[in-house]
Amino acid sequence: MGKLFGTDGVRGVANKELTVELATRLGQAGAYVLTEKNHRRATILVGCDTRKSGDMLAMALMAGVNSVGANAVYLGVVPTPAVAYLTKKYNADAGVVISASHNPAEYNGIKFFSGDGYKLPDEMEDRIEEIIFADNRDIHFPIGGSIGRLEYRFDAKEDYIDYMCSLLDLDLNGLKIVVDCANGASSYTSPQALKRLGADVVVIHSEPDGININRDCGSTHMEALMARVVEENADVGLAFDGDADRLLAVDEKGCVVDGDQLMAICGMYLKEKGKLKKDTIVVTVMSNLGLHLMADKEFIHLEETRVGDRYVLENMLENGYVIGGEQSGHIIFLEENTTGDGLLSALHLLQVMKEKKVPLSELASVMTVLPQVLVNARVPNENKYVYMDNDDIRNAVRDLETKFDGQGRVLIRPSGTEPLVRVMIEGKDRAVLQAEAEKLAKLIEEKLV
Repeated sequence: MGKLFGTDGVRGVANKELTVELATRLGQAGAYVLTEKNHRRATILVGCDTRKSGDMLAMALMAGVNSVGANAVYLGVVPTPAVAYLTKKYNADAGVVISASHNPAEYNGIKFFSGDGYKLPDEMEDRIEEIIFADNRDIHFPIGGSIGRLEYRFDAKEDYIDYMCSLLDLDLNGLKIVVDCANGASSYTSPQALKRLGADVVVIHSEPDGININRDCGSTHMEALMARVVEENADVGLAFDGDADRLLAVDEKGCVVDGDQLMAICGMYLKEKGKLKKDTIVVTVMSNLGLHLMADKEFIHLEETRVGDRYVLENMLENGYVIGGEQSGHIIFLEENTTGDGLLSALHLLQVMKEKKVPLSELASVMTVLPQVLVNARVPNENKYVYMDNDDIRNAVRDLETKFDGQGRVLIRPSGTEPLVRVMIEGKDRAVLQAEAEKLAKLIEEKLV
């Protein structure tokens, strides 16, 4: 058995790679590791997105949790950031989300939060894997009254909405907002929060049927939202992903505003208010060069990490920074939640729009987005981490960087959740970038069969 945990929990095709049996064992090992130092019966919150497989995997996982003597509380469909917040609010020992985020409906995933609402560090995930690979033989399984109990709590999403609405002094009267819920976990929470704050809300893709999550909608498919914003003459469009931990926006002209631009807008606003700690935004190596140019101009420091919101978070915690995130829209406002939160990001953006009284297109123009091309090379999972061990691939990357002569860059990285190696090339001429990226991706597929 290979490594279970990727950059965002355990992912795979439900009932094929992510099986009921694996979910049960993850529930057992996860509950054991997260609560082994407790001297009382532990409680673990469990929530899911709208995938058909969610209940199946949640029940299997919670059976595992109960089998080691811990209680499980099922929250039903709630956003990932809601589980992070509620775990801490309810004084639970841990939280678990059943979700594959932006991936298609046939995928699902399991990710854990510690009792303080943070994703688990690598060493704790390694410990869970170690127990599973040892067939859970070190775990004690109680009997009788010592077995854990399963409870249901479906009012939790209201507590999350209450919290979101309390964070900022925000009156959205006068703003018309189109909200794309991706037929996912935000289908109830985001529209309700925005309406409560006074916005005129037009909701699309909020009728989940178990298999339409992320299908031609949400933050991975923006076309419908772009068109609807223009059609409705709306001020802004907000696009969430399946588990609502990321946000992308659309301006009043129907143009996409990505995560880098959102961080630029909100980071500059926080700096103006004296709230941008150490004048720093934490980004990943995938952030656009345009963001770096903006930061230099505005005397903002960009702290760069490897790809993955967990690494952004680790840097923020270590250094006391308050905002960080990814181009994909996974943005962390650490003073208000412990993980990326699409609704929270939306509220911060809307706060800037209301106070500045200027269109989103003008706010977004603070940075120029340079062309960036991403091409996926599909390779076997076991080969996706060894791409730079191949001489032909390594030489091709070197030659391409020499050709760009400082006017572009090449970034290759394995996907944390899929059997892919992602090839990203950035520069000035999109046609040249596309051709070079496709050529390099094809070489990787040929060499890593």
